[in-house]
Amino acid sequence: MEKIWLKSYAPGVPATIEFKEVALHESLTQTAARFPDNRALIFQGKTISYSELDLMASRFAAALKSLGVGPGDRVALLLPNLVQTVVGIYGAFRIGAIAVPNNPLYTDRELELQLKDSGARLIICLDTLVPRVKNLRERTGITTIIACHIRDYLPFPLKQLFPLVKKNLHLKTPREAGIYEFTDLLKSHKPVRKNHPSGMDDTAVIIYTGGTTGISKGVRLTHRNLTSNCQQARAWCFDFVDGQEIVLGCLPFFHSYGLTAAMNMCIMYGWCNVLIAKPEARAILEAVNKFKVTFIPGVPTLFNAIINYPEVKKYSLRSVKKCLSAAAPLALETIRGFQALTDIIISEAYGLTETSPCTHGIPFGGKIKPGCIGLPVPSTDAKLVDVEDPSREITEFGVPGELCVKGPQVMSGYHNRPEETAAALKDGWFCTGDIATVDDEGYFTIVDRKKDMIISGGFNIYPREVDEVLFAHPKIMEACVVGIPDSYSGERVKAFVVLKHGESTTEQEIIDYCKERMANYKAPKYVEFVADLPKSAIGKILRKELRQMDIRKGH
Repeated sequence: MEKIWLKSYAPGVPATIEFKEVALHESLTQTAARFPDNRALIFQGKTISYSELDLMASRFAAALKSLGVGPGDRVALLLPNLVQTVVGIYGAFRIGAIAVPNNPLYTDRELELQLKDSGARLIICLDTLVPRVKNLRERTGITTIIACHIRDYLPFPLKQLFPLVKKNLHLKTPREAGIYEFTDLLKSHKPVRKNHPSGMDDTAVIIYTGGTTGISKGVRLTHRNLTSNCQQARAWCFDFVDGQEIVLGCLPFFHSYGLTAAMNMCIMYGWCNVLIAKPEARAILEAVNKFKVTFIPGVPTLFNAIINYPEVKKYSLRSVKKCLSAAAPLALETIRGFQALTDIIISEAYGLTETSPCTHGIPFGGKIKPGCIGLPVPSTDAKLVDVEDPSREITEFGVPGELCVKGPQVMSGYHNRPEETAAALKDGWFCTGDIATVDDEGYFTIVDRKKDMIISGGFNIYPREVDEVLFAHPKIMEACVVGIPDSYSGERVKAFVVLKHGESTTEQEIIDYCKERMANYKAPKYVEFVADLPKSAIGKILRKELRQMDIRKGH
């Protein structure tokens, strides 16, 4: 496909990038030399400078080395967004190890599968999770546990008050073989003298996909993948200034979006990362107001939470320059609501774990097209192929096809899954599994996931289209439709709806509302009102769980 999107780039955004080849841990070394006194991390008011972070990462690297971790070994993490998370990941990089961040909310079964698959022998986790991890040691390869306490990097007087206020959240780490305290290791080790000479194509992290459409897979992302994506995103934010931006670190670092948009970009460009361990509306608003945050990378549920927070007008958001939403479709109502509140138009981006993650974005300051994922970012190619015949490229505007992308941010492959890697990567092109269209200005729009498409009576129905209609209903807070089995038509459309506080309506009213705005076969045949929708850690609504929930009910 001709790169028709280049004409739609915002002024100042280059078509291609001459990438700086720097491993992630080397970028920290360089930034610490360039901005030694700049704030690197803020956690609950506690500030850590870049020179301090650089030293901590080097000390922790030495500790890992003393525990037998070497180049290519996997270091698992089971942490929210803490100081220890950043130190742990970059400490692993410094000795050539591979970081494997995991979701601390996962069940024992999910953790067991991922720990066994990754081959990690050492894990860094919260003190409250040590008992769980101990129980998993016999069923996984984990032999060494490093425990972290939230209070370790709290400022005075919070550090002194924390055990009194949060007794149920602080456990004494067991003193036994193979279990260590994070802070003890930092204090007892001198910094490593030099960084491991990692190659750009060495694996830096293994991140597990959310498993929203099937079994979770480990994605191998290299130093080239991750640093290239940071540079692509930096080119998109062309008016940001090195060493000056303040980023809200509320996206989990065990997700590729948070890893790149918050952690790695901050470290590459000397920005301050305001860590939010539990991303609730009040904590977010307080952080933005207090620390004068300039950039908020978030997800639709985060922006919805801000809009609907009862006391939102108590907080100043004037410092914010840009807001970015990704990981799930952003409803037009959310864009309008946030703009009415702040005068800021949220820009939308698109990506996947397999692409580090960003491949597309709506230009900041460029043309806003609600519902679009935007244009391929610099040095990224994209095309659409026929779903039935992938060898045929679709060149017509507005015709749906599977989106395929190519660029330096595309993964090296799936961990331990050569067949699935071969199926997903074709001559450097990654087949996303998303159905999209492109218009004459180069803007791409995701129609839906191939696996989410509903087939009813021979008609193809894209759930996102129905979701958008439901989102526009004045009484609806959130909505999601799925296909449920039907003996007559194959599948029927069912909507799960969360109403706004204090609102009430009926199933028939919602069905009639949809029928007025779309073909009857697309409109929901059933509506179920629920208190909330199941979501992944990043805020993506889990259609698979809704389908399974409906099947369990015998509908």
